Amino acid sequence: MCYTLFMGERVVIFIDGSNFYFKLKELNLGHLLNLDLGKFAKFIARNRKIVKKCYFIGKVRQDGTPKTEKLFNGQQKLLGSLKNAGYAYKLGYLLKTDGKYHEKGVDVQIAVDMMEAAYEDECDRIILISSDTDLGPAIQKARSKGKIVEYVGFSHKPSVAMVSFCSESTLLKKEDLESLIDTS
Repeated sequence: MCYTLFMGERVVIFIDGSNFYFKLKELNLGHLLNLDLGKFAKFIARNRKIVKKCYFIGKVRQDGTPKTEKLFNGQQKLLGSLKNAGYAYKLGYLLKTDGKYHEKGVDVQIAVDMMEAAYEDECDRIILISSDTDLGPAIQKARSKGKIVEYVGFSHKPSVAMVSFCSESTLLKKEDLESLIDTS
């Protein structure tokens, strides 16, 4: 009986793309494109019904330099991979300051989508792959609407604040992710 209820739980998965990318990079797991994103979603959903998968990332704009061309081409491949794995994606933008890129608008979009999922009753559980503590108020509001908000982080660098904000936490180990790497 409990298993049936578990299977019927509706889940949305929200991935903070930049945060996710850098955590994977720290684990030396190769390029993000090597990760089977479809299998990853099934792995973290654990037999629950996935009703929505969304990846949030800053949009690379081309400025004619070799660096932005490389970044743009890589991002286009990633967006194609996400689409093939059944993800929606939402684009913020990248702001270049002092030669470094900073993502803008992504956290707000995640927060808005969390509120939409909670208020429109799209799900029972929000699985959030982000260590961005700016999402705290949105997490608290979604929980007040009766939603389970599960933080999925990385065991090598968990966010203690996100663990405290969320209803539940799952910390991924390198071994968990190695099984999801496409080696073909």
